[in-house]
Amino acid sequence: MKTQIEKIDQFIKSLDYEIQLALDSVSTDCNFKKGDIIVREGQVCKFSYHFIDGVGRKFYLDDTKEITTEFYFPDDLAVVFDSYVFQSPSKEYIECLSDVTLSITHFDKFNKLKEKYPKLVEFDLLMTEIYASWLEQRMFEFRTLDATQRYHKLLKSYPHFVKHISLTHIASYLGISLETLSRIRAKQTYLT
Repeated sequence: MKTQIEKIDQFIKSLDYEIQLALDSVSTDCNFKKGDIIVREGQVCKFSYHFIDGVGRKFYLDDTKEITTEFYFPDDLAVVFDSYVFQSPSKEYIECLSDVTLSITHFDKFNKLKEKYPKLVEFDLLMTEIYASWLEQRMFEFRTLDATQRYHKLLKSYPHFVKHISLTHIASYLGISLETLSRIRAKQTYLT
C-alpha cells in the first residue's frame, strides 16, 4: 500500500496550487468515536473517507451475522464503492473500530470540481485503479494463501493496529471461524 500512497502524494503535489486549494475546499477533517457507524446499509455513500488516524472496517449482514470485508488503517480511503460510484443505497456498513480522524470529501462537490478541473478526473481514475488493484490482490490472497498465512500477513502489515480489532472481526475478515483463529494464534504463541 505504501507505493500507492506515494503515487497519490506525488499526483497531488503535481497539481497546481489553485487545484490543490479547490480540492482542500471540498474536504473536511472530522473526528468519530469508537463504534460510530459512518455509512449504513440502505444509505447512499455520499462521501469518501480518508483515514488520517485510527482503524475502521467495512462489513455487511448475512442474516444477523456480520461479515467483515475490509479494514481501514491510516492513509486508507474508505467508500462503499458501488454505492459511492452509482449513488445507490449501500449494502454495507463502515464502522469505526477506534476513535478516528477522517478527511471527508463530498461526492457531488468533488464531481463539480472534476468538471472545472479535468486534471481531477485523472486523480479519480488513479484512486479507482488503486482500489481495483487492492481488491484483486485481496481476492488473489484468498485463493492462494491459507488462513494462517493470511493472518500472519495482516499482523506483519499492521502490527500496531491489529490490537484495536476484535478477534471476531479478524476471523470474519479471514473467512474462518473464531475457533480456527484461536488455534492459529495458539500455534503462533507456542512457536514463539
